[in-house]
Order: sequence, then structure tokens, then C-alpha cells
Amino acid sequence: MPHGHSALDGTGLPLLKTEVPGPRSRELSIRLSRVESRNITRLDPPPIFWAEARGANVVDSDGNVYIDLSAGFGVATAGHANPDVTEAIARQSRHLAHALGDVYPADVKVTLLEKLADIAPGDLRVAILGSAGAEAVEAALKTALMFTGRPGILAFEHAYHGLTYGALAATWRNDFREPFRAQLAPVVRFAPFPVTDDAVDSAIAAVRAEIDRAEKSEAPIGAIIVEPIQGRGGIRVPPPVFLQQLRAVCDGTRILLIADEIYTGIGRTGRWFACEYADIIPDLLTIGKGLTGSLPLSAVLGTPEIMRAWPASTGEAIHTSTFLGNPVACAAALAQLAYIENHNLLERAVAIGARIQDRARAWHDRFPFVGPPRGAGALQGVPLRPLKDGSSRAIAVCERALQAGIILLAEGDTAEVLALTPPVVITDQQLDHALDVVENVLASPR
Repeated sequence: MPHGHSALDGTGLPLLKTEVPGPRSRELSIRLSRVESRNITRLDPPPIFWAEARGANVVDSDGNVYIDLSAGFGVATAGHANPDVTEAIARQSRHLAHALGDVYPADVKVTLLEKLADIAPGDLRVAILGSAGAEAVEAALKTALMFTGRPGILAFEHAYHGLTYGALAATWRNDFREPFRAQLAPVVRFAPFPVTDDAVDSAIAAVRAEIDRAEKSEAPIGAIIVEPIQGRGGIRVPPPVFLQQLRAVCDGTRILLIADEIYTGIGRTGRWFACEYADIIPDLLTIGKGLTGSLPLSAVLGTPEIMRAWPASTGEAIHTSTFLGNPVACAAALAQLAYIENHNLLERAVAIGARIQDRARAWHDRFPFVGPPRGAGALQGVPLRPLKDGSSRAIAVCERALQAGIILLAEGDTAEVLALTPPVVITDQQLDHALDVVENVLASPR
């Protein structure tokens, strides 16, 4: 940790002491290149290396202070190093840092599962815990097969569900899939994901057609998996009626509707779960990212009836892992959920979204290359047309904003969308400053 930043309270404006990236980050980039697979971290140009983070601020290894509009991939809903969460982690670590999660579980796991049942929509009150979001997706897909006996999966164009094999098979992007296609189960079909009202009917017709085609194969559809808002696909928001019609397609059939809320869940959109905007209850719901605000933890929630498709454990669970229900992660999640409730962060997420959309609509009116903003709550996207040479304007904006102390990411299949997903504890001053920087970058020619 850089010396002299222990008083960082997470509400500050950028403070740049060196060039970006600085010498320490460049040195770490060289060291990392020797010990990590070259596929993991892009090192040309060198990234900044994070050393400390609080609230909406990040400090890099050179002591430069940034405003984070990414919330660490949407994780830090209640802010980086939230004091309630870090205290819960420290307290739990002192007493019990690990337990035998599927043999002799930690008591705090029970408390967390009860809390998840309390906030979940409908009767989704039985859970399977995991670590990464992709694990929750894997557990949901397994559950659907256990309940329906039908191996087929229907997913959607532009979808992202993770990179483990089951989740990868349901992920749309070819650059993720192609290197591993020979090992992917050929049971997934894709249908269009509509983002306008007039595209819903044709999308639902395509869904029904894929289901009908699958009936004649060895893999009839047993699960439809959908993101209520596509995150990595470019913050793509469907009309609520689309999710309602998907619910109707599944009703009365042996097909389960899985809502992947890894990105959208736990308050990011201004509701506990984004499916609430469409007033639907899925059969299975996956959560992760913002669940702890810090440590790896994920879950799939289902109804008691559906979850009874799993056999009772006789001492060997057929879906488990060593760190299932890790007590420190469970304690962090309980503190995160309590903080979101006690500090009205659902309402704050809505206010942040309105503030971002107001600014982004002005950009759309002012700059011909900026599309209309879209999103819900603190999950907002601003599409940008490519630069004249065909490269991503959104990536260029992210790189230039970083030079001014603002961290943000580009999303979409071709990185064509600026993703604005800040910690929900960001102050108005910080948010306005960050949006000013983005606007100045948009206004200045490359």
C-alpha cells in the first residue's frame, strides 16, 4: 500500500502524482509478465495496479487516486472496503475462517441463506452456494436438468454467463467460445434478444421455433437462461413484456426460466433484482458480484419444489466444493446486504441512474457519435460509434479518461458501449466530476 493514504475515505476527487501508468505500475507489469499466463492481463499498454480502494476511490501502486466508475466489475455496490463489511470480515476471520461446508457447516451460512430467502422474489428460498458467478450458472443448469430431465438449453444472442464450460456453452461471443468449441456440449441454442418493443414478437417466435426444433433432437429444451439486462453484452435492456412472455412460454411446460442476475442483482439496478421491473418470478435466479462487495461468493436460488429434484445427501454431495459456504464470505454478504438496506442504496441507485442518464442524453444531443443511454439504476451504458479507423471509440475514451483519474470500462461484443456502473455510495460531487471528465474526452478530437 502506498505510504500516506491511510486516511483515504473514498469520497475524494482524483489526485495524480505521476504519469499514468506510473513507474511502479510499469515495474509490476514486467514482473507479472514472467509469472502469469499472457492471456489473463493485458500488459501492452501496462495497466495501473491497484493498491488500495475505499468508497468510490482507488489508489494505484504509484499513489495516484482515481474515481472508479466500474465498481470493480460491479462488485463494490456498497463501496470498496465498506467499513461494515471489512469489520464483519475481520470479526469472522478471528473466530472461524473455514468450515466443512457440506459436512459440518458454519453457523453463519444458515443465517445468510435465511436472509437470501427473505429478499428473493416469490418462493425462491432454497439455495446452492458457490464462489464465482459462473459456478452459480453451472448449478442452475444442473438443477434444470435434474428437475426436467431435458438437457437442452436456450440462451440469447449477446449473452454472457461466464467462462466455465457449462456457462461458456450458453455465452454468445465467438471469441470466447471458438478456442474451446470442440469441448462444449452441443445442447445450447440461441435466440434473438430484443431491445425494442417491435422486436419482441419476432424474438418470442424464434424462441418457440427453437423449442420446437429441439423437441425433435436428443436435447429438448429444459432451461431458458436470460439476463434481465445484458451486462457484458452492452447494457442491453429488453422491454419488460419480453421477460413476461418468456415466463409465459415456460409456464405449464417442463422448461425452467433461469434469470442470470450475477451483474444486475443485489441492488445495482435500484431493485434487489432486475426481474422485479418486469414483475416476473423466475424458476431459478443466480447472484454473485455485489453479494459480498469483496470476497468470492455466489448462489442460485430456486423454489423448494424444484430444488427437491436434487437427492438428499448421504455424506457425498454430487454438487459441492471445498469452500462452499465459506464463513468469512457469508459474514461479508450479511454485512453488505444490511448496509444496502440500512443506507437506502436501492433508492440511491435509482438517483444515480437518473443523474447519469440526464448527462448522457445531453451527450447524445451534442455529439453525433453518441447513442442514447440505456440501463437501470447504477447500471448504465452509453453506446459510441467506432472511430474513423474502425477501432473502438469506447476503449479510446476509457484510456483517455484514465489519464485524468477516472476508471471505467467498455462493454459490448465489440467494446462499443461505455459502461457506467459506479459504487452506489459515490458522492454527487465525485459523479459529476467523473462525468465532466468523460464529456471533455468526448468533446476533444483524438
